Amino acid sequence: MPLSLPLPRLHCPRLPAALLRATALELAILAGHLLLYPTGLTPERRRRVHAVPSLPRTGADVPTVLLHGFVDNRSVFVLLRRALARRGPHHVECLNYSPLTCDIRAAADLLGRHIEEICERTGRPEVDIVGHSLGGLIARYYVQRLGGDRRVRTLVTLGTPHSGTTVAPLASAHPIVRQMRPGSSVIEELRLPAPDCRTRFVSFWSDLDRIMVPVETARIDHPDLLAQNVQVSGIGHLALPVHPAVADGVREVLESGVSEAGPTGAASVA
Repeated sequence: MPLSLPLPRLHCPRLPAALLRATALELAILAGHLLLYPTGLTPERRRRVHAVPSLPRTGADVPTVLLHGFVDNRSVFVLLRRALARRGPHHVECLNYSPLTCDIRAAADLLGRHIEEICERTGRPEVDIVGHSLGGLIARYYVQRLGGDRRVRTLVTLGTPHSGTTVAPLASAHPIVRQMRPGSSVIEELRLPAPDCRTRFVSFWSDLDRIMVPVETARIDHPDLLAQNVQVSGIGHLALPVHPAVADGVREVLESGVSEAGPTGAASVA
């Protein structure tokens, strides 16, 4: 599946300059997000969507669920949600999970219950999910280990530690951070065979993501999954759910509905 994103690749011989630009952008995004953070503390108001059986099914009929990262909330998706609205009239919801969440498996089970409620309320048999960081790992566990592939058409992950990240060793005091380490029981479960998984996976990963250590951990590498990895150059972890080029790429993925790639694929932002 070809992706054409307008974000320029940084072919800069002085990598520190690229890092400096990315870091400056990360700090600006962090400052803005701290201002918006209180607006996302409360759950989003749910609304009922009435299906129209006479209309043909299209990608726009599939609700999109946005799932935030560690110690974050739905406010991180303000700009992405606006970009997805350009797909036309379709249902988008942001789900909050508790900052006190200590287990990816329990969070994935709760996500499954939310998805069932969304499908019942919207009258749609499946959803798309966009997960940032830990949110993508929770969604993947639901899809791959809890039978969520029957409900999730496409799972898009943004800077998700699919193979585990070694960043900030002192943070391992938190149990959910330990589950995001390489070799954890959760990461090892996701390596297990999944021959009948029907969900399509698309992972956006950045070469300057300082939360993913190594950066390639944000790629999906599993022989049984229909997975595509999209490399983004020149931005960091916090920018992934905010940058307009990434948002356009996510929208293109969701609009395409069915992957044209094989079981594995890769594309770069050019």
